[in-house]
Amino acid sequence: MTMRYVRNAWYVASWSQDLPSARPFAITILGEPIVLYRAESGRLVALEDRCVHRLAPLSLGRCEGDRLRCMYHGLLFDGAGQVVEIPGQDLIPAQARVKSYAVIERHSWIWIWMGEASCADPALIPPAVGLDHPDYILGHGQLDYAAEARLINDNLLDFSHLSYVHANSFGSSESWARTRPKVTTLARGVRVERWLPGEADGRTGGREKVDRWATYDFLVPGVLLMTGGNFAPGTAERCGDGPPDLARASGGVTFTSQAVTPMAAGTARYFFSWGPHRDHGDGALRDLLMGVAGQAFEEDRVMIEAQQRVIGATSSPRVMPTTADKAVILFNRLVDRLARQESGEEGPVVAPVAALA
Repeated sequence: MTMRYVRNAWYVASWSQDLPSARPFAITILGEPIVLYRAESGRLVALEDRCVHRLAPLSLGRCEGDRLRCMYHGLLFDGAGQVVEIPGQDLIPAQARVKSYAVIERHSWIWIWMGEASCADPALIPPAVGLDHPDYILGHGQLDYAAEARLINDNLLDFSHLSYVHANSFGSSESWARTRPKVTTLARGVRVERWLPGEADGRTGGREKVDRWATYDFLVPGVLLMTGGNFAPGTAERCGDGPPDLARASGGVTFTSQAVTPMAAGTARYFFSWGPHRDHGDGALRDLLMGVAGQAFEEDRVMIEAQQRVIGATSSPRVMPTTADKAVILFNRLVDRLARQESGEEGPVVAPVAALA
């Protein structure tokens, strides 16, 4: 199975709070080793994690102001990746430089543009919700997978698995598997919307029923932004199966931002946040939700890593799509098209996130 990824996109490299000042941080994205650091001035720097001298990792180096010194033989790099000092040597070759990456801090995440830095467009950063957002009380975490990012993306694009993979954690009914959502193509992703009428209300131990609304955008390169809530029975029908007014929800209004970052071949890092709207919960509910999420996301990891092992042991593996795969197919077609354009197989198409509305 060929698994292609877009390079002209912003990938999540780290939670903002996990990058302290003046301390190099190593991350591999799309097979490229990167050293990331917050300079003394506050500036974010992302460089190729490979010294030009003897290829030692710069992530084992030392921050000096806005610069980074390799701690093998002392070469000093500026924030653009240029060597500015070689101890004991006056002449510095012009080619003594490493690749630099465009990097931006937004929504509590640090994003790195994996294409040409000169083409980096901040308007293409998906509109996630940061941990400091005034409307939500969010917890956060991350998981490393021994699996391709593409498989995690596919999992997030098809929620029919909730009925089975997450029967013990989320307690999801079979409605997730037996109904089909509305899927809309966006400029750089897909939108998935669904009503689940007559679901058991967990707040009453299932004694009462609610109409549950869930919607998310899944955006290039692999970012899920999801909200939803519970409504009085009959709301789905009154809305004509269209979007409700979340302000009228009876409860259960939450938001989650999730991002999938491909690292080396067959490995990925999964970032996630989740929590209630301030009008529908508090820190205690956030902690409860995060406890459930921890169990559920581990259920995903076990299944997807097992899937990866089967794929690796299968000669010429092929999948058989079902009608639940509409969002998976549309998103993967988009990624393949953008990847072909980047390789020159088609003309370039870049749409700003503003076009996603």
